[in-house]
Amino acid sequence: MKKILIPSLISIAIFTIFIPLTSTLTTYLHPVVLVVLFFCMFVVNLSIYLFLTKQQVRIRRPFLLVGFIFYTVSLVILLFIRPSEATYDNSNLVPFKTISLYLSGNADWFVSFYNLAANVGLFVPFGVLLAFWTRSFLIRVFLPFALISCIEITQLLTNRGSLDIDDLILNVLGFYIGYGLVPLVRRIVEVR
Repeated sequence: MKKILIPSLISIAIFTIFIPLTSTLTTYLHPVVLVVLFFCMFVVNLSIYLFLTKQQVRIRRPFLLVGFIFYTVSLVILLFIRPSEATYDNSNLVPFKTISLYLSGNADWFVSFYNLAANVGLFVPFGVLLAFWTRSFLIRVFLPFALISCIEITQLLTNRGSLDIDDLILNVLGFYIGYGLVPLVRRIVEVR
């Protein structure tokens, strides 16, 4: 319990300070974005705290599985359910076009930061999970492309998002970063 108290307090403080800014996300994303944002912030703070204090947390496999199911459902809500119920009829098949727009300074800085960070960061846990699940190089390389491509195509077909090659690039990068973080995760998390 003590292991999570300090990271919890830090996460609550940071989340509270930035709530005026982060609450603007609910104007074009489902309110579950705030829960996902707080959860991600807590996991990062907990990981940093455990690493710096050279501690480890034990998680039972069923609890971890339930956590990933809730996380996945939250992401599906974020990807396909928008409060404005807007429909999307645009797509981008030019690599780095959207990324360049966000990095150019011609778009709102917060929207740019959130889109770039979220498109990468939200898929890091799946990279960690996939690295624990299989050692197959081919699965680790091609499964992220297949999964993200299915999401992008489904968003296009349902008009619940836009097909964007840059989303594919950033999401897959998130998976790969997750693979790279596995040694760190093994140091701070013991799955039983």
